[in-house]
Amino acid sequence: MTAAAPEAFSFQAEISQLLHILSHSLYQNREIALRELVSNASDALNKLRHIQLTHQQYRDDTPLAITLIPDKEARTLTIQDNGIGLTRDELIQNLGTIAHSGSKEFLTKLADNPQGDLSLIGQFGVGFYSAFMLADKVEVITRSYLDDSGWTWESDGSGRFTIEAAGADVPRGAQIRLHMKSDLEEFLEPHRLKGIIRRYSTFVPFPVQLEGEQLNSQSPIWVEPKSQISAEQYEGFYQWLSHRSTEKPLWHLHLAADSPLQFQSILYCPATNMELLGFGRVEHGIHLCAKRILVQPDNNDLLPEYLHFLYGIVDSADLPLNVSRETLQDHQVIPKLKKVLTKKVLDHLGSLAEEQPEQYRTFIEQFGSILRTGVSSDWENREKIAGLLRFHSTYGDDRAATLSLDDYIKRAAEGQTQIYYLTGLQRDALANHPRLAAFRKRNLEVLLLDDPIDEYALAQLGDYKEKKLVSIDSADVNFPESTEPTDETLLPPPKDLPRVIELFRGALGDKVTEVKETSKLTDAPCTLTNADGGYSRLLQTVIRQQMKEFPQSKPVFEINPQAALIRRLAELSVNPSNDDFIRDCGRQLFANAQLLDGLNPEPHDTATRMQQFMEALAQTKTAIIV
Repeated sequence: MTAAAPEAFSFQAEISQLLHILSHSLYQNREIALRELVSNASDALNKLRHIQLTHQQYRDDTPLAITLIPDKEARTLTIQDNGIGLTRDELIQNLGTIAHSGSKEFLTKLADNPQGDLSLIGQFGVGFYSAFMLADKVEVITRSYLDDSGWTWESDGSGRFTIEAAGADVPRGAQIRLHMKSDLEEFLEPHRLKGIIRRYSTFVPFPVQLEGEQLNSQSPIWVEPKSQISAEQYEGFYQWLSHRSTEKPLWHLHLAADSPLQFQSILYCPATNMELLGFGRVEHGIHLCAKRILVQPDNNDLLPEYLHFLYGIVDSADLPLNVSRETLQDHQVIPKLKKVLTKKVLDHLGSLAEEQPEQYRTFIEQFGSILRTGVSSDWENREKIAGLLRFHSTYGDDRAATLSLDDYIKRAAEGQTQIYYLTGLQRDALANHPRLAAFRKRNLEVLLLDDPIDEYALAQLGDYKEKKLVSIDSADVNFPESTEPTDETLLPPPKDLPRVIELFRGALGDKVTEVKETSKLTDAPCTLTNADGGYSRLLQTVIRQQMKEFPQSKPVFEINPQAALIRRLAELSVNPSNDDFIRDCGRQLFANAQLLDGLNPEPHDTATRMQQFMEALAQTKTAIIV
């Protein structure tokens, strides 16, 4: 009987692009390919062990292991496991398409910079394809635990792959056979392979064997006493967890508890936030073990969303070995573990802020934007999270300095019941905002928020240690009596100020809810305030860009009767022939106030009006000839 011809398939377009980049990569650290293939083999073994724990019919006495088989004569290197294996359909789906949500973003970044950090490839669900960094051709001989016969997948990385039946002699699991490139014979040398495995795969929870020798003999460090673990072991375990082979963690937290839960854990904070580099959200969870046996590799229920950037492992003796993947999320131990771990992490961050401020500053620069989301999502810990955040402010001459809300309260004026903040898009513009003058005159500190999301977090918080958080563009701002200026003589409002207000009101129409005078400015002629006392105008605009139905309130236009310009307009208002000019001044002052708040005025009207002002001014000037 004639054997069926191999079936031919085309790779998904993104995979073809990825293979081209990898096969032509100038990146020198090709060791990561072996690390990824061993890691994939470990995942396959973990999946089978979980199935064997929950389904008795798949249990046997065969030890689970990974074996490396170099063949110098055939110029091949085989990475073999006796794990879960793949079916024909899984070969097509898993080895022909990108399934991970972040993989396309990773591919885009890699295409822009082919010499970039390929060591991150394993985080994006496409680690298998790193095999083409080493091989001209790759074969996958596999049999699923569900099948009686196996399959062979083959590709030279040129854009197509084939699949054909391999018969019943194929053992359960997978054999990844690499036909090595001509200049990579070093990867067939046993001493070279041993060095790679011991560097990258020491903590793989299954034996990795080469020529009868087990290469990874490291015990699980999370169950060992802290005093017996070296810095190198902590770093090595982090690099294995995170696939960041050259990075040291910013900090780690080694935990052990006997009551109310019995568990051991190591949590790591990366030194860099890949999301800030444009990779999009990096998806990973915490490895969950029960009595040293991995139950779930990427559990997203052990830490809250605002701590999703942490890596780690949690081993709980209170979790039954036979818990199914489907019931794991609902198991009563998980929320208890989450509560304890969250508290431990937040407490650690508090200690870090006090004892190692420079390291904490780095943490905030990298992950503060993620941490602050916990203010609105974690009601129980929101004040503790708020105390960990850092902000710029008007205090001192160092514009790079940041402070906590507790620092702010310590410096607050006598009788001050509010924490003031100002929101904008540029810190320099915020520091020179005219609305700050009245606060500086009263020696009142104002937080400068150059990201509207900071305001959203503070608005969700509402108050902190009995002090209300208030945007200084809000009508709710109150000054402490102890800060009222007493050494200045204010001019009485111009008697024709109501006429100016009337003309401004008519010029602005329904763009504002009201035009009125204010005593909260010093030199600036005007400002916009939020009558509703809610989100600032800038944050309302940002929210409206995402939610078109979000109702945006109209501002109050406040004018300063002490400003020279306003007083001059009051003088001009006695002559009705100046009404149009005063109205245009009102429109332009409104546009100026919008610009200062980081908002966009009507560009055509504003530019036209400015040109008319300059032309009118030029006509009144007498040329001076020297």
